Amino acid sequence: MSDEWEATVTHGATRNALVVRVGGDIDHESAFRLEQALSLTRRAGRERTVVDLSGTDFADSSILHVLLEAQRAHRARGMLMVVCGPFSDTVRRLFDVTGTEGFFVLADDVGAALELPDPATGR
Repeated sequence: MSDEWEATVTHGATRNALVVRVGGDIDHESAFRLEQALSLTRRAGRERTVVDLSGTDFADSSILHVLLEAQRAHRARGMLMVVCGPFSDTVRRLFDVTGTEGFFVLADDVGAALELPDPATGR
């Protein structure tokens, strides 16, 4: 895999959210980077996590596994996790084909994800 297509995962806090930005290709060899970033939410003390997949060109079932586990963990802690795009065709297809789109709270972009009220609290 060339450097241009390597997976990147960065994170930072904004408002009361931890924003995790994913770029490049995420597959079984790189999904651990996303898993590590999402594990920070346990210590970050933020009310919500936003996972920005707008820079993700390719994703396989590995990213889906990481996102599903993170979603379960967030719900167990009473925290909101929002997955946002805009999504590439590959990422959109992954949600559609697996029927998992309804399991996640989805938003069009980071701004919308930060403004979206938490369905559990209304905030």
